[in-house]
Formats: sequence, structure tokens, C-alpha cells
Amino acid sequence: MGKLTVRALRAVLAVVFVGTVFVQAVMVWALVTGETEGSLPLTPMRVIVMLGMVAAQVALACVWRLTAMVRRGTVFSHAAFRYVDGVIGAITAAAVLWFAVTAVNAPGQREDPGVTVIMGGIGLAVLGVALIVLVLRMLLAQAVARDGEAAQMRAELDEVI
Repeated sequence: MGKLTVRALRAVLAVVFVGTVFVQAVMVWALVTGETEGSLPLTPMRVIVMLGMVAAQVALACVWRLTAMVRRGTVFSHAAFRYVDGVIGAITAAAVLWFAVTAVNAPGQREDPGVTVIMGGIGLAVLGVALIVLVLRMLLAQAVARDGEAAQMRAELDEVI
């Protein structure tokens, strides 16, 4: 991965991280001031949004670390699994939180349940992303195993030569 790509990705990650911190601060302020305008139960929604921002921050931190490993050429190691597992967990948590938002929103959608169905579909799509990352984790495991086999074969070849 080129330096420009790494810098661009890190810039995007930093901006998104700052944005999530800002949203969390606004949600905490809204909880403290106790504003209750609107038809939805706002306190549960605000708590869910704050937890969602934590899930996003975990994913951002893990991607930041994986980017550093790619730049150093150490991504094909067992240390990378911890960060990939963090991304999978964060995406799964985001899906669960989205289902919670759907459940909180559902009573207000009795007249038009299609919105709830669409929101449920979005939650399933987010879970699908977690499954895609899980498949990519399996590919990483195969690559790490092959890298270990190649290192062992090189060692044996060096002994023969």
C-alpha cells in the first residue's frame, strides 16, 4: 500500500473519528439538558446512538492499526486477527444496535409497517457486512498459514543448499 493511500485513509479515519466524538458530545449534552421534543422516546435513541458511535470508534481504531500493519508488511501475522476480530465485533454490535433502533421506532410505525421492514432489512445487510469480514478473516488465516509454510520451506531449502 502506497504512502499516499495510507495517509488518505488515515485522514478519512481521523475525520470520521472526530465526527463520532462530536456526535457523542451532542448526545451527552442532550441527555443532560433533558430535551424531550419529538414523538420518539428520545432517551433510548440517544443512548443507542452513543453506543453506536463507540462501535464505530472501535472499528476505526482497528482499521487504523491494520493500516499500520499493512504499511509495515506485517499484516500476514497472528497479531492482525485481534484487529479483524475487533472490526467484526464492532459491525455486529452496530447491527444489534440498529435492530434496537428499529424496535424503538416500530410502535410509531403501526400505520406504515413498511418502514420497520426496511429498517430490519438494513440491519440484516449490516450483519451481512460482518459475515463478509468474517470470510475475509478466514482468507487472512489461510494467508498466514501459507506464509508460515513458505517460511518453513525456505528454511529447509537453505539447509539443503
